[in-house]
Amino acid sequence: MPPARRRRRKSSPSETRSVPSGPAPAPGVAQVTGPASADPGRARHVAIIMDGNGRWAKRRHLPRAIGHQRGVEAVRRLVREIEPMGLDCLTLYAFSSENWKRPEDEIDHLMGLLRKFIVSDLPDFIANDVRLKIVGDYKALAPDIVAMLEDALERTATGSRILAVALNYGSQQEITRAAALAAQEGEVTEASIARHLYTADLPPLDLLIRTSGEVRLSNFLLWQSAYAEMIFTDVLWPDYTPAHLAEALAQYAERERRFGGC
Repeated sequence: MPPARRRRRKSSPSETRSVPSGPAPAPGVAQVTGPASADPGRARHVAIIMDGNGRWAKRRHLPRAIGHQRGVEAVRRLVREIEPMGLDCLTLYAFSSENWKRPEDEIDHLMGLLRKFIVSDLPDFIANDVRLKIVGDYKALAPDIVAMLEDALERTATGSRILAVALNYGSQQEITRAAALAAQEGEVTEASIARHLYTADLPPLDLLIRTSGEVRLSNFLLWQSAYAEMIFTDVLWPDYTPAHLAEALAQYAERERRFGGC
């Protein structure tokens, strides 16, 4: 999940958010960047900033912990759709390096959910040919979680579809680390830095989605999103469904990606 949010600036419906010609977005889905095109395109790699668990719980007068639990259910719904929706890779922002600043009891609850998720969902990953990939410094987590993750990585290594989970991840730290490793090898170039990113073996990022209505990247995949399309939706993460993802993919298919060209 992204770092704890700052106070949000209110915006009017006419500000920045725009919908190009093509299919009308589903309720709660907003499009803000990227030109439209009649030429269809397939997104191979989609990344999601899963935001809004706390606000989902607050609106229902429930503990934040319940919001996080419902957020895990939303993850499960989408993971089942990786292959049906034609994705090669789905990357989820689960725990940022800044999330350590949260209250200790909340962190403990999140780590408990991670443990349960690995145990309960690993058989489904294997059965559905999903390969788990960890993005971030996961070895700084508790030893038992590290052991569970490494077992899951090994047991899913032959999967053809990738679920990449960002754990203890921060993009600025990732780029700094990659540049330092590149410098140790010799010349520091775009290519040498890219080789040392956590995502070096993943497909290029096509589409980045953020839920909850916040419009920022929160130190997530800054390098990788240089030419990615972006969609920001007001839907809170626990309410996010495969239908929302399908609509986002339809919007992506309508865009013309120029990669800096005319």
